[in-house]
Amino acid sequence: MQKVIFNNKNSLFFDTLKQKVDGYFKSNNIRETGNFKLYIKTILLLLSASSLYVILVFFTPSFGLSVFLCCVMGFNLAAIGFNTMHDGAHGSFSRKTWVNELMAFSLNAMGGNAFLWKAKHNVFHHSYTNIEGMDEDIDIKPWIRVNENQKKYWYHRFQHIYWVILYGTTYFLWVYIQDFQKYFSGKIGDNKFKKMELSDHFVFWISKILYVSVFLVLPIFVVGVKDTIIGYSIISFVTGFVISVVFQLAHIVEDASFHLPDNKSFKIDTEWAVHQIQTTADFATKSKLVSWFTGGLNFQVEHHLFPRISHVHYPKISQLVKETCEQFGINYMEFPTLLSAVRSHVVHLKTVGQ
Repeated sequence: MQKVIFNNKNSLFFDTLKQKVDGYFKSNNIRETGNFKLYIKTILLLLSASSLYVILVFFTPSFGLSVFLCCVMGFNLAAIGFNTMHDGAHGSFSRKTWVNELMAFSLNAMGGNAFLWKAKHNVFHHSYTNIEGMDEDIDIKPWIRVNENQKKYWYHRFQHIYWVILYGTTYFLWVYIQDFQKYFSGKIGDNKFKKMELSDHFVFWISKILYVSVFLVLPIFVVGVKDTIIGYSIISFVTGFVISVVFQLAHIVEDASFHLPDNKSFKIDTEWAVHQIQTTADFATKSKLVSWFTGGLNFQVEHHLFPRISHVHYPKISQLVKETCEQFGINYMEFPTLLSAVRSHVVHLKTVGQ
């Protein structure tokens, strides 16, 4: 597919905002990357995930407690993805490239693939947010219809009900089906991504084999087939559901824009930064717990404007973004609570489905 072009000839809004953000870091003499709070959180998340794995596999408690710990581990893995992997993949975790790469590879340890994630998320999603045919994050066809540019089926009238089950399957589908589709086709949706080098192929296969060995094969030998399937299914469902909800609340809500480029020129008559604000929403920004757990992904507007700045700085930056949006008369979408954002997502699904 042809590359979409934004109208950036007069990017006065983003130039003004960047000056304010640059001034914030210079005046406070701080780096744009992560800090000790992020590093401590990463250690805690990795240690807790390892501990939960050891307890569940080698010191398997009672059935009820095991189910609870599997749910906790699902949240734990999602938190690692939000905080550690996400900042690492964007190069904002540390000033050192090798540290960022190492943190990004935490996704491989969880069954995904950092190379494919960077192509899908960093390149296509961040560059072409909510643009049909370019952003795979809104391509949940045919099961979910997220905007009026997508084909409508009779069962979409129920999508505001069955989304809960569908979102819970996304992690499993990601690890075992979607990664392989991308790998063998060389495409993210209809768009080709950068050719993988020999080392990328090696990492892809070795990490997939190790993941299956650690999360399925070894537990089967230790606790048995049935308990492994039950435990793994719970972990996979919780992880997939949590990840899906957090990312969907940022872009698939009421008032979020979904754009189609001009059929001939493939141009969008909007400045790129303004497009990001029109297609993205923040939620629960006053909640320290939500911000801590989601790795600042509740500050999604700030993240889309400045993806190479660590999420630990987003609360401060959001003040500058709001100020500049007001200055230029640009609508800044924000939901006060997590529940209000979830409600807006469900209402949007119901509206588009019916």
